[in-house]
Amino acid sequence: MELTYPTDAEEFREEVRAWLRENLPAGWFEAGFEMSADDRRKFNETWPAKLYGGGWICATWPKEYGGKGLSVMQGVVLSEEFAAAKAPMRADFFGDTLVGPTILQWGTEEQKKEFLPKILRGETRWCQGFSEPNSGSDLASLKTSAVLDGDEWVINGQKVWTTGGHHADYCFLLTRTDPTAPKHKGISYLLVPMRQPGVEVRGIVQPDGTAEFCEVFFTDARCPKDNVVGGVNNGWQVANSTLAFERGMSATTGYRRFEEEYKLMRMRATENGAINDPIIRQRLMRYYTKIQILRINGLRSLTATLNKSKDLGVAALGASNKMFWSEMHKEAMELALDIFGAEAVLVNAGAELASWPGTAREKRRAGYPVSPMMSAFFFSRSETIWGGTSQIQRNIVAERVLGLPKEPKAAGE
Repeated sequence: MELTYPTDAEEFREEVRAWLRENLPAGWFEAGFEMSADDRRKFNETWPAKLYGGGWICATWPKEYGGKGLSVMQGVVLSEEFAAAKAPMRADFFGDTLVGPTILQWGTEEQKKEFLPKILRGETRWCQGFSEPNSGSDLASLKTSAVLDGDEWVINGQKVWTTGGHHADYCFLLTRTDPTAPKHKGISYLLVPMRQPGVEVRGIVQPDGTAEFCEVFFTDARCPKDNVVGGVNNGWQVANSTLAFERGMSATTGYRRFEEEYKLMRMRATENGAINDPIIRQRLMRYYTKIQILRINGLRSLTATLNKSKDLGVAALGASNKMFWSEMHKEAMELALDIFGAEAVLVNAGAELASWPGTAREKRRAGYPVSPMMSAFFFSRSETIWGGTSQIQRNIVAERVLGLPKEPKAAGE
């Protein structure tokens, strides 16, 4: 199953390719290209400015808000070419992919003028304040509160698993602004400054030594009254828009990292002889088959978007794809451990495989070094949890797509 791209989209593809060839470092497209740690640091520092200069950050946004006003297909082509070149495409994921589009959809003109230019220029970093210690899967039960005090909201509570919270300038935060309303109705979506008294961020150290997930404590923290997005007590609906942006951004590119990973596993299995084990071969082919299913489902989702389809089967795709790929990847990384065998525990196991998912994150701490492959294994365990656990995804598919009875609740809920 393939998608036929219109002529203007293919012409745009050549424009993107030409820009990448001109702006990426010399030798980037050559086999075996590597950068020194110093060159990589310089690239990471200068690349956001180049992206901004080229107009590629948030290029699908309307022109009046700093984007290029790209069509859906042009946006797809842009993602595909950056993915094919393995070039970073965004300055701040939470800013330009999640809260930026949310502000575009729900924000006031004042909010758009205040926040969108800074997101485009890469001047602000964002984090997501949704989950709480006792409100993860049942997010609507959150307890963090915001009480209006003159022209400011006063915020108290705790958030957890706040990725990048220690670097963020702002948090898009779900808070309870009406404790008397039904739990889905009394929530508001606030844009909260992080660098202020009353906000404490603590890193949560993971098994691989990273601490990019944080817990954040709000103690009489302040937020301007006008920083409510989508209206007071309408935060649940706004938050669902944010989650839709998170899950719908990579219809034709999401499978690529898994396909690259499959090639790396097959290569290692060939080198150490594991490929001669028929069970290993079968598991490799099962992984490859699922990757192709993910690719085809991405094309189906894109086609449905272009056709504005409301078909139930397409709706089921959106609800089930996250569950599908996260469980697929968890199983695949267990396969990677079996391919590497005892070598998997060594810090240099697969060290040359820098493109493994989960390795290009915060630098691992000295004292708990792990290989890129093992780091990817650890990260795969979390993928069935963040963004909605597999158990919750099954409930969503059952109740909202298949129309089955809702899961029974415990007495008193």
